Amino acid sequence: MKFFNAEQIYAADKFTIKKQQISSNELMERAAVQIFNWLHLRMQGAQVKIHLFCGIGNNGGDGMALARHLKEHGYNITVNVVNYSEKRSKDFLINLDRLKDRKIWPNFLERDCEFEEIGRDDIIVDAIFGIGLNRTPDSWVTKLIQHLNDSGAFILSVDLPSGVFMDKAIENTQAVIKANHVLSFQAPKLIFFLPETGIYSNQWEVLDIGLDPEHLAGLETEFELIGKNELLPVYIPREKFSHKGNYGHALIIGGSYGKIGAVSLASKAAMAIGSGLVTAYVPKCGYVPIQTALPEVMVITDKDENHIQDITFDIAPTVIGLGVGMGVAQETSEAFSSFLDSVKSPLVIDADGLNLLSKKKDLLKKLTPKTILTPHPKELKRLIGEWKDDFDKLKKAKAFSKKYDVILVLKGAHTITVYENHGYVNNTGNPGMATAGSGDVLTGVITGLLAQGYEPLDAAVFGVYLHGRAGDIALEQTGYQALTASKIIEAIGLAFIDLFKMPEEPVPQEESNEAQS
Repeated sequence: MKFFNAEQIYAADKFTIKKQQISSNELMERAAVQIFNWLHLRMQGAQVKIHLFCGIGNNGGDGMALARHLKEHGYNITVNVVNYSEKRSKDFLINLDRLKDRKIWPNFLERDCEFEEIGRDDIIVDAIFGIGLNRTPDSWVTKLIQHLNDSGAFILSVDLPSGVFMDKAIENTQAVIKANHVLSFQAPKLIFFLPETGIYSNQWEVLDIGLDPEHLAGLETEFELIGKNELLPVYIPREKFSHKGNYGHALIIGGSYGKIGAVSLASKAAMAIGSGLVTAYVPKCGYVPIQTALPEVMVITDKDENHIQDITFDIAPTVIGLGVGMGVAQETSEAFSSFLDSVKSPLVIDADGLNLLSKKKDLLKKLTPKTILTPHPKELKRLIGEWKDDFDKLKKAKAFSKKYDVILVLKGAHTITVYENHGYVNNTGNPGMATAGSGDVLTGVITGLLAQGYEPLDAAVFGVYLHGRAGDIALEQTGYQALTASKIIEAIGLAFIDLFKMPEEPVPQEESNEAQS
């Protein structure tokens, strides 16, 4: 699912209007009917007080049209116009007149006006600002937004929470609606998935307002949301007469005294995801733990007892994942550098491997093409430097990826995989996965997929999805607090099975056909 910018959405509106020979107001009416149907289906006429706050642009026009439908169906509403400018959009004025024709009189809110009291059991519809907002709201509007947030009422935002920008960071966090639910027109917004802006959209849902699908499909976008439908074509099925040699040999290099568990988790994950063979390369202290815990995994040991000093082996791995639990001792750093001089295999680098790269940036030039790096935020800062905000972070990540021909897996609540100028936003996973070893499992998962012949970018994006989905499945049995990295590995097989589950048929719901202009 693509993330469109504001200009693309405006262009899609115009294209749809022209192709379908409708007016812009008819398109607005579609949006309003969809919002009404969503509310009506859930409320069924309940006499909860609904406070609509409408701006004076097209987002406010959506709110005005919605108010008309709510009133005509007997809902208890108040309509407030946030009068922050003398300018009015044409479609806002049309819908304002329609309200007045039906004897519905909005309250016009001005600077220094009193704000209406809102109960905790009431509902707020936020239709103040839309995707065209490009500056921080005025101070009195900011006070209104704070008043709405402080009310404790359920807030439903139209298209996006008022106060956030589509393509830049928030300038005043007090001037942003904290929405309980957002109804986004036609597609989700990238800002729902970034840490600094996503906190203002607790839940979101897409409403199809009939924008031309062929036009949207033809648009090039920088980012897209990844789900099951995007990944099913990537899946490589197994052949009946295949054998373990057909599914590659993954080598996991890492570990140090007290941190052999990281290699154990990564190796077990590589096996669970389907690698034909897995070998762990560890210091001597890791031999017995790995051989005991993982009978399926082979082991090669370094000459040193406690940490890696010399990465040499006589096998020909399909792919190498390295860095987990490895440490950054001087001898390890030198061994890492020498290893990069000669390695030809695809690489997945995590943890201390990333830390060693950030200490010696010249090593980045030695990486094989499309090496996959999997940094958490602090590791990412060491690699690409500080950033001003999430948008700046993505810009720098794309530049870094392009400069060194690497794939960056930016780990977080919504992990974003970046390669050159494109980003893939993951939508699986949960807060329970913020636990020790979860990143080691991801390293093993991606390494194991590469071993089986997946292209590097596919392996990264698919691996992130399966890792998150396994975490979601395991969560159903453990809850957030008890979810461990080992439980994630145990659920990897179920994540694969889930790929091919048909969605349950929804129970037919009778939508209102009465909402007409």
